[in-house]
Amino acid sequence: MPNAAVSAEPTPDDTRIQPLLQAARAGDGAAAGELFALLYRDLRRLAHARLHSDGNAGQQLNTTMLVHESYERFAHLSRLDVADRGHFMAYASRVMRSVIVDFAREHLAERRGGGAAHVTLTTGLGSALADATPHADPEVLRVHEAIEELGRIEPRLAQVVEMRYYGGLSNSEIAAALDLGLRTVERDWERARLYLYSTLRSD
Repeated sequence: MPNAAVSAEPTPDDTRIQPLLQAARAGDGAAAGELFALLYRDLRRLAHARLHSDGNAGQQLNTTMLVHESYERFAHLSRLDVADRGHFMAYASRVMRSVIVDFAREHLAERRGGGAAHVTLTTGLGSALADATPHADPEVLRVHEAIEELGRIEPRLAQVVEMRYYGGLSNSEIAAALDLGLRTVERDWERARLYLYSTLRSD
Protein backbone atom coordinates (compact mmCIF):
# COMPACT_ATOMS: atom_id res chain seq x y z
CA MET A 1 0.00 0.00 0.00
CA PRO A 2 1.37 3.48 -0.80
CA ASN A 3 2.38 5.50 2.25
CA ALA A 4 1.63 8.87 0.70
CA ALA A 5 -2.11 8.92 1.22
CA VAL A 6 -1.88 12.30 2.94
CA SER A 7 0.76 14.88 2.19
CA ALA A 8 2.86 15.91 5.20
CA GLU A 9 3.73 19.25 3.59
CA PRO A 10 1.72 22.33 4.61
CA THR A 11 -0.78 23.55 2.04
CA PRO A 12 -2.42 26.96 1.55
CA ASP A 13 -5.59 25.48 3.05
CA ASP A 14 -3.89 24.57 6.33
CA THR A 15 -4.48 28.06 7.75
CA ARG A 16 -8.22 27.52 7.24
CA ILE A 17 -8.28 24.10 8.85
CA GLN A 18 -7.57 24.98 12.48
CA PRO A 19 -10.45 27.48 12.90
CA LEU A 20 -12.81 24.97 11.31
CA LEU A 21 -11.59 22.25 13.66
CA GLN A 22 -12.21 24.51 16.64
CA ALA A 23 -15.72 25.29 15.41
CA ALA A 24 -16.44 21.61 14.71
CA ARG A 25 -15.30 20.68 18.22
CA ALA A 26 -17.79 23.24 19.53
CA GLY A 27 -20.60 21.49 17.66
CA ASP A 28 -20.78 23.59 14.50
CA GLY A 29 -22.09 21.15 11.90
CA ALA A 30 -21.52 23.58 9.04
CA ALA A 31 -17.85 23.84 10.02
CA ALA A 32 -17.54 20.05 10.01
CA GLY A 33 -19.03 19.93 6.53
CA GLU A 34 -16.72 22.68 5.27
CA LEU A 35 -13.75 20.87 6.78
CA PHE A 36 -14.72 17.69 4.99
CA ALA A 37 -15.03 19.58 1.71
CA LEU A 38 -11.69 21.30 2.24
CA LEU A 39 -9.94 17.97 2.81
CA TYR A 40 -11.97 16.07 0.23
CA ARG A 41 -8.97 15.46 -2.03
CA ASP A 42 -6.94 14.05 0.87
CA LEU A 43 -9.89 11.90 1.91
CA ARG A 44 -10.17 10.50 -1.61
CA ARG A 45 -6.47 9.64 -1.55
CA LEU A 46 -6.94 7.99 1.81
CA ALA A 47 -9.90 5.95 0.53
CA HIS A 48 -8.08 5.06 -2.68
CA ALA A 49 -5.07 3.83 -0.70
CA ARG A 50 -7.36 1.33 1.03
CA LEU A 51 -9.14 0.17 -2.11
CA HIS A 52 -6.60 0.71 -4.92
CA SER A 53 -5.69 -2.95 -5.42
CA ASP A 54 -9.27 -4.20 -5.36
CA GLY A 55 -9.49 -7.38 -7.39
CA ASN A 56 -13.19 -8.01 -6.80
CA ALA A 57 -14.84 -4.80 -7.94
CA GLY A 58 -18.31 -6.27 -7.96
CA GLN A 59 -18.12 -6.91 -4.22
CA GLN A 60 -16.08 -3.94 -3.01
CA LEU A 61 -16.71 -0.29 -2.34
CA ASN A 62 -15.11 2.13 -4.71
CA THR A 63 -13.30 5.32 -3.68
CA THR A 64 -16.26 7.65 -4.25
CA MET A 65 -18.69 5.38 -2.40
CA LEU A 66 -16.33 5.05 0.56
CA VAL A 67 -15.73 8.80 0.84
CA HIS A 68 -19.41 9.68 0.51
CA GLU A 69 -20.54 7.06 3.03
CA SER A 70 -17.88 8.35 5.42
CA TYR A 71 -19.23 11.87 4.94
CA GLU A 72 -22.71 10.67 5.90
CA ARG A 73 -21.30 9.37 9.17
CA PHE A 74 -19.45 12.61 9.80
CA ALA A 75 -22.63 14.56 9.12
CA HIS A 76 -24.46 12.79 11.95
CA LEU A 77 -21.90 13.71 14.60
CA SER A 78 -22.99 16.28 17.17
CA ARG A 79 -19.37 17.40 17.50
CA LEU A 80 -16.03 16.46 16.01
CA ASP A 81 -13.45 15.98 18.76
CA VAL A 82 -10.15 16.26 16.87
CA ALA A 83 -7.28 18.65 17.57
CA ASP A 84 -5.57 19.09 14.22
CA ARG A 85 -5.37 17.96 10.61
CA GLY A 86 -3.48 14.78 11.50
CA HIS A 87 -6.06 13.79 14.10
CA PHE A 88 -8.83 14.49 11.59
CA MET A 89 -7.27 12.14 9.04
CA ALA A 90 -6.71 9.52 11.77
CA TYR A 91 -10.38 9.79 12.72
CA ALA A 92 -11.35 9.57 9.05
CA SER A 93 -9.40 6.31 8.72
CA ARG A 94 -11.40 4.93 11.67
CA VAL A 95 -14.67 5.96 10.02
CA MET A 96 -13.61 4.36 6.74
CA ARG A 97 -12.78 1.18 8.61
CA SER A 98 -16.31 1.08 10.04
CA VAL A 99 -17.77 1.62 6.56
CA ILE A 100 -15.71 -1.21 5.05
CA VAL A 101 -16.55 -3.61 7.87
CA ASP A 102 -20.28 -2.80 7.77
CA PHE A 103 -20.28 -3.23 4.00
CA ALA A 104 -18.59 -6.62 4.33
CA ARG A 105 -21.08 -7.77 6.98
CA GLU A 106 -24.06 -6.72 4.90
CA HIS A 107 -22.69 -8.31 1.75
CA LEU A 108 -21.85 -11.54 3.57
CA ALA A 109 -25.36 -11.68 5.04
CA GLU A 110 -26.75 -11.49 1.50
CA ARG A 111 -24.79 -14.51 0.37
CA ARG A 112 -24.75 -16.80 3.41
CA GLY A 113 -23.02 -20.08 2.92
CA GLY A 114 -19.99 -18.70 1.05
CA GLY A 115 -16.63 -20.17 1.98
CA ALA A 116 -14.21 -18.15 4.08
CA ALA A 117 -11.23 -16.70 2.28
CA HIS A 118 -7.63 -17.31 3.36
CA VAL A 119 -5.74 -14.29 4.68
CA THR A 120 -2.22 -14.09 3.28
CA LEU A 121 0.24 -12.23 5.50
CA THR A 122 4.00 -12.51 5.58
CA THR A 123 6.65 -11.57 8.11
CA GLY A 124 9.56 -11.10 5.72
CA LEU A 125 11.70 -7.97 5.93
CA GLY A 126 9.89 -5.00 4.41
CA SER A 127 6.52 -6.74 4.24
CA ALA A 128 3.51 -5.16 5.90
CA LEU A 129 -0.04 -6.02 6.77
CA ALA A 130 -1.07 -2.96 4.79
CA ASP A 131 0.17 -4.63 1.59
CA ALA A 132 -2.65 -7.18 1.80
CA THR A 133 -5.90 -5.61 0.67
CA PRO A 134 -8.87 -7.81 1.59
CA HIS A 135 -10.88 -8.85 -1.48
CA ALA A 136 -13.37 -11.11 0.29
CA ASP A 137 -15.91 -10.27 2.95
CA PRO A 138 -14.87 -13.03 5.40
CA GLU A 139 -11.28 -11.79 5.16
CA VAL A 140 -12.32 -8.22 5.93
CA LEU A 141 -14.13 -9.40 9.03
CA ARG A 142 -11.31 -11.65 10.21
CA VAL A 143 -8.83 -8.80 10.02
CA HIS A 144 -11.31 -6.49 11.76
CA GLU A 145 -11.85 -8.96 14.60
CA ALA A 146 -8.11 -9.45 15.02
CA ILE A 147 -7.60 -5.70 15.27
CA GLU A 148 -10.43 -5.47 17.81
CA GLU A 149 -8.75 -8.18 19.89
CA LEU A 150 -5.43 -6.35 19.68
CA GLY A 151 -7.18 -3.14 20.77
CA ARG A 152 -8.35 -4.79 23.98
CA ILE A 153 -4.75 -5.71 24.79
CA GLU A 154 -2.76 -2.80 23.34
CA PRO A 155 -5.03 0.06 22.23
CA ARG A 156 -2.22 2.15 20.76
CA LEU A 157 -0.96 -0.72 18.63
CA ALA A 158 -4.45 -1.23 17.24
CA GLN A 159 -4.66 2.48 16.44
CA VAL A 160 -1.37 2.33 14.53
CA VAL A 161 -2.62 -0.65 12.52
CA GLU A 162 -5.90 1.09 11.83
CA MET A 163 -4.18 4.20 10.53
CA ARG A 164 -1.81 2.26 8.28
CA TYR A 165 -4.07 -0.57 7.15
CA TYR A 166 -7.27 1.40 6.70
CA GLY A 167 -5.92 4.92 6.36
CA GLY A 168 -2.80 4.34 4.29
CA LEU A 169 -0.82 6.79 6.42
CA SER A 170 2.95 6.53 6.70
CA ASN A 171 4.74 5.97 9.99
CA SER A 172 5.80 9.62 10.06
CA GLU A 173 2.20 10.77 9.53
CA ILE A 174 1.01 8.45 12.30
CA ALA A 175 3.73 9.74 14.61
CA ALA A 176 2.60 13.32 14.00
CA ALA A 177 -1.08 12.50 14.49
CA LEU A 178 -0.50 10.57 17.73
CA ASP A 179 2.26 12.86 19.03
CA LEU A 180 4.74 9.98 19.18
CA GLY A 181 8.32 9.54 18.05
CA LEU A 182 8.85 7.92 14.68
CA ARG A 183 10.87 5.09 16.22
CA THR A 184 8.03 4.39 18.67
CA VAL A 185 5.56 4.07 15.82
CA GLU A 186 7.93 1.79 13.92
CA ARG A 187 8.24 -0.50 16.95
CA ASP A 188 4.48 -0.42 17.51
CA TRP A 189 3.85 -1.33 13.87
CA GLU A 190 6.26 -4.26 14.00
CA ARG A 191 4.77 -5.61 17.24
CA ALA A 192 1.22 -5.21 15.94
CA ARG A 193 1.98 -6.80 12.59
CA LEU A 194 3.57 -9.85 14.20
CA TYR A 195 0.67 -10.19 16.64
CA LEU A 196 -1.90 -10.07 13.83
CA TYR A 197 0.10 -12.46 11.69
CA SER A 198 0.15 -14.96 14.56
CA THR A 199 -3.56 -14.46 15.33
CA LEU A 200 -4.74 -14.84 11.75
CA ARG A 201 -2.54 -17.89 11.13
CA SER A 202 -4.00 -19.62 14.16
CA ASP A 203 -7.63 -19.16 13.02
